[in-house]
Amino acid sequence: MDAQTLIARRIAHELADGMLVNLGIGIPTLVANHVPRGLHVFFQSENGLIGTGRIPEGGMVQARLTDAGGRPVTAIPGACTFDSAVSFGLIRGGHVDMTVLGGLQVDEHGLLANWMIPGKMVPGMGGAMDLASGAKRVIVAMQHSAKGQSKIVRQCSLPLTSARPVDLVVTELAVMAPVDGRLTLLETAPDVTVDQVLAATEAQLVVPDRVPTMPIR
Repeated sequence: MDAQTLIARRIAHELADGMLVNLGIGIPTLVANHVPRGLHVFFQSENGLIGTGRIPEGGMVQARLTDAGGRPVTAIPGACTFDSAVSFGLIRGGHVDMTVLGGLQVDEHGLLANWMIPGKMVPGMGGAMDLASGAKRVIVAMQHSAKGQSKIVRQCSLPLTSARPVDLVVTELAVMAPVDGRLTLLETAPDVTVDQVLAATEAQLVVPDRVPTMPIR
């Protein structure tokens, strides 16, 4: 199983029936492909859609039906569209149960940087700031390292997305969460040891006496 699929499958275990969930750009979009059978979840895109479905198969792309990043999506029966003002009213008003965001860095206090790399042109923060501050629960989906450098760091060197810590971080190696202000190792991926996680992590993690293996199906 590739790293991105493993991350998406693990995050799908955090879904609950009836949730309104926002999926960010990148790995987060894959979560929609792994919703447990029988679970009814409403996916929201900040460009104005509730009811996004699986990524469309070849030949089934509708040019006017996209996510906030402009990539094609499908719509489930009963989906609804609305303008950006309503969409951000839902986000800022605390009506989104959970958001899954990509990440560039998460520090040992659970603070997220995910929108800008100095010196590189980017279109802007988009909805990341609103989602990281307004969603009831914030989950980060990202690979553990990039170019040999840990993305779980002591302190973010990139601009922060929000002053609010995230609730959960899922990588291909581990599941972590800030507990009492310190990033704590909750689970390891299948066939990954605690020592391997620590060796790949710049931040100082709190490690409980028992660390279970993350559930994936």
